[in-house]
Amino acid sequence: MQDLAINLTPVHENEIEKISELAKIIWLKHYPSIIGQDQVDYMLKNIYNTESLLNQINVNSQQFYFINYNNDIIGFLSVTNENNDCWMLNKFYILEDKASNGIGTLTLQKLKKIILPKKIRLTVNRKNFKSINFYFKNGFKISSVAEFDIGNGFVMDDFIMIWE
Repeated sequence: MQDLAINLTPVHENEIEKISELAKIIWLKHYPSIIGQDQVDYMLKNIYNTESLLNQINVNSQQFYFINYNNDIIGFLSVTNENNDCWMLNKFYILEDKASNGIGTLTLQKLKKIILPKKIRLTVNRKNFKSINFYFKNGFKISSVAEFDIGNGFVMDDFIMIWE
């Protein structure tokens, strides 16, 4: 696969609905077996609605990018500059039928060229073995374990992983 086939393009506010659509497809396929359908529905409703996504951009300073492969949008990611040395990878999602063929690794390489990080931090569900292994393969290490209460009786039971 050629590096040129992957591009990251900034998401503009008028394109937020596409993020919601992609999140719904990706989350409904991947996450029910990990966190259950009720929590998936709750997170889609509360994190991936237009108002929440705009808030993530305008209040939380998340920078969203579409992941483009051969001119098709196949996923998205978002990052936040936590300080000059460290970036938080808030979201990193690729359509399942496009994953597992090097696109994720190439996407991380493209992202690093854009943000020039010394460190990248992320959280990943401790039962999301496929993603954890992907991050290990790309040089991330588990830093700690954390549980985040997200409301309505749901928690995110995550590893915090760091790449330096």
